[in-house]
Amino acid sequence: MITKYHAKYYANLLTQKAVGGELSSISQSLMSASVDINPHQIDAALFAFKSPLSKGIVLADEVGLGKTIEAGLVICQYWAIGKRKIIIVCPAALRKQWSTELIDKFGIDNIILDTKNYNEAIKNGRSPYSKNKAIICSYNFVARKKDEILMHGFDISIIDEAHKLRNVYRQSSKTSHAVRDALTTTKKLLLTATPFQNSLLELYGLTSIIDDHIFGSEKSFRSEYGSGENNTDLRARLSTMYKRTLRRDVKEYINYTNRLPLTQKFDSTDAEYELYRAISDFLRRNDIYSVPAQQKKLTTMIIRKILASSTFALISTLTNIKSRLEKMLETASMLLFTAEDLIDDDEEIDLYVDDNEDISAEEEDAIDIDKLKAEIELLQSFINKAKQIKQDSKSEALLQALDKSFEMQAKEGASRKALIFTESTKTQAYLKEYLEANGYEGKIVLFNGRGSDSKTTQIYKNWREANPSKVSGIKSADRRMALVDYFRESTDIMIATEAAGEGLNLQFCSLVVNYDLPWNPQRIEQRIGRCHRYGQKHDVVVVNFVNIRNYADVRVFNILNEKFNLFDDIFGASDEILGKADAIDFETRIWEIYQQCRTEEEINEAFDRLQTDMQVEIDERMKDTRHQISENFDIDVQEHLRVAKDEASTFLNRYEHILWELTKYVLDGKAKFDDKQHSFVLKKSVANCACGKYDLLSQLRDGAPYRLSHPLAQYVLGKAMVLDTDNCNSEIVFNNKDTGINVVLPEYLRCQSGYLVLSKLQISSFEDEQYCLFTAFTEDGKFLTQEEAEKLFLCGGTEKMNIEIPDTIVSRLDANSKQHIVTTTKNVDNRNLSFFKEEEDRIYRWERDVIDGIEQELDMVKRNIRETERLARQAENIEERISFEAKAEDLRRQKRRKRNELENREDEISVRRKELVAELERKMIQTTSSDNLFIVRWSTN
Repeated sequence: MITKYHAKYYANLLTQKAVGGELSSISQSLMSASVDINPHQIDAALFAFKSPLSKGIVLADEVGLGKTIEAGLVICQYWAIGKRKIIIVCPAALRKQWSTELIDKFGIDNIILDTKNYNEAIKNGRSPYSKNKAIICSYNFVARKKDEILMHGFDISIIDEAHKLRNVYRQSSKTSHAVRDALTTTKKLLLTATPFQNSLLELYGLTSIIDDHIFGSEKSFRSEYGSGENNTDLRARLSTMYKRTLRRDVKEYINYTNRLPLTQKFDSTDAEYELYRAISDFLRRNDIYSVPAQQKKLTTMIIRKILASSTFALISTLTNIKSRLEKMLETASMLLFTAEDLIDDDEEIDLYVDDNEDISAEEEDAIDIDKLKAEIELLQSFINKAKQIKQDSKSEALLQALDKSFEMQAKEGASRKALIFTESTKTQAYLKEYLEANGYEGKIVLFNGRGSDSKTTQIYKNWREANPSKVSGIKSADRRMALVDYFRESTDIMIATEAAGEGLNLQFCSLVVNYDLPWNPQRIEQRIGRCHRYGQKHDVVVVNFVNIRNYADVRVFNILNEKFNLFDDIFGASDEILGKADAIDFETRIWEIYQQCRTEEEINEAFDRLQTDMQVEIDERMKDTRHQISENFDIDVQEHLRVAKDEASTFLNRYEHILWELTKYVLDGKAKFDDKQHSFVLKKSVANCACGKYDLLSQLRDGAPYRLSHPLAQYVLGKAMVLDTDNCNSEIVFNNKDTGINVVLPEYLRCQSGYLVLSKLQISSFEDEQYCLFTAFTEDGKFLTQEEAEKLFLCGGTEKMNIEIPDTIVSRLDANSKQHIVTTTKNVDNRNLSFFKEEEDRIYRWERDVIDGIEQELDMVKRNIRETERLARQAENIEERISFEAKAEDLRRQKRRKRNELENREDEISVRRKELVAELERKMIQTTSSDNLFIVRWSTN
């Protein structure tokens, strides 16, 4: 049992606003998240709230550590304190995932905003930017609507996969510029596992998205940090805005399952092998129209991957190429290929073709008609040979692999589910037909970038009818969700193209089949990561196919397996390991080997060179700037997270207890409570909340999730906040045994009595803050600490009425309460001063960066003048001397311009620095107010 004084305190405690990166600063989000939160995720959310002056941070945890949950905690806290103008910017394929997770895990209502529903809102006279829903949209949408988004003034923006914007410092990065400009005034949370790969300038780009007053110009940044000599200084400057946790740091408390590799070897038939050799030799030729010189890499890479995929897909691709050559024969003009001629899935095209690349342009070279006719006949012969192949050895091997894998799943108790990846929709269609004819009829769903087949359309239609609350109105996003739900609930196998390589959470599946193995290890890791991720309960079987008759295929698999550790490690390939592939352009090197090497000896020598180069790159990466900068800043991170876990657990237990007891008090008579199960049945509807069963989040079973942000909990808080506790005529008798959690009172407080006042302090400065402050003492005059008074109120209690508290006691409580408020306010002042100094230092560093950059340019001009004058003096003839003197004079004019620029810029930067500091000073001006919530006598038994 609790009293109305408990209830009033509990309600104010659960809604108080704190600043400074303490657990209390994210209390509302912790109480509203229906997910097992790990200490590194809490730590990341606290980092985001560490300074109220911060304009944003980068959360750069390694893949699979739950950055979405970290961001969700931040979003949830903003939502709880009334800052609900929230925008999540992400790749289009991730929009539905974000929408679902915000609803399911945090109870945050949201809308996916795209051009269609934007136009509908405008047409109906509504603002498309809802004030009561978080907005989720793609990079391209933000870029198109940048002016409106800027004007709307969002409280916070989450930028997922933020590395896609890291080249914003380049003039050509139009979308990145637009996104940065649209979100200039918002606080930003950037999420990326790979903040930079190849250059520190990419890190410079990300920080400039947060705030363009962090570093100076690109030139000054390159000059200061490009050599890698000032890593310590760079890390110090990044320490307030950059946080990265590695998978090895969290293995102590996250139960990662294993990866179980299953290599399915197969031996191609003679007919298959002969066709492979013939087409492979054909692709190596430099005089064929099928592979134009300017498209050689693109065309041959695609054809080789289709050649390894299936004969069925190969026939389609060769037919498309033959058709294009026949069109060339008709027009007698050279035609390049479009991406659609070679690739049959829209999302696959993006993996090979750069957005700005035009591969359909025409070329006016003369055509050798006889040669072109001969090539068309050769392609037809390839097609004929392919059609004669009736036995597909690879698809037969797939049946064997599925049997073995499903047997492994059954032994482990995992669901009978398989995710099969192929690089071609033609192979996808062939495999569906083949597997259905061999025991899997009605057990297969397809997932690709087009999703236009009749079965997919019907699945989508049925899903919309069965799940109206899940429909976002964004067809592409809803279609993805419908297919995932269908795979989970109704079928055994999903056959997917690379469209499923990102943005899907398939933890319910523990079998990944790489029917076609990409040469890019990043894509392989992404594929496996759909299933082998946080939340997977079973070991994940990873099946790979190796054609033992193709020696190059064998070596590719070996290097992916042994050097990248993709298939049999608990964590899979680390970001550090995957980064090496980018550095040496691994995929291109593989393509070159296939193109250039014919014999087993040549293949061996080429792969040995590749592995040597990779090892050199590994050694360099382990000591280079990128590695040193990107590692976690906290040296003893594991110990830090261990402490954070203990603190968070204690905190959550206390706050859940408080919410539970408060709910029982306010809903007494309206609901029936089960203390053991932490559930209740609402018998009378209140606040438009349906009658029925509700479960506390940590004990969620079959009831509706009851969280702090739920309308019913908000009703409870509202009722408690207005309880009448003004009269100083009551005593609370605390019972240490009447509590739902373990509370140990100090010995001297047992069988003791005294007086207390609870004050509510509100401070408005950099942020609005609220604190519940106890001032209490015993009958014999011993003062209680804030923590001791809080412990008293964790005990149950009963109220005694008509207790007269002497005026002298009230006066003493009031005086001491005011002193408590003064002390707390002073502490906040000191803390705010540290925030101020941190920001002021950053602004001064930015000013110095800009000025230093111009001074360095001026010094360079001076050095060039001295060198040119020296060359003029050493000239061997008058013409050469005049040339050098003219150049020196141009440089002197340039020096004068630089000097003028330096003076002007110094004045300009100084003014801007003073403006920024003045803005900080205005924010720092603080107003305070306080109220006494109640004064009571207390006693313990």
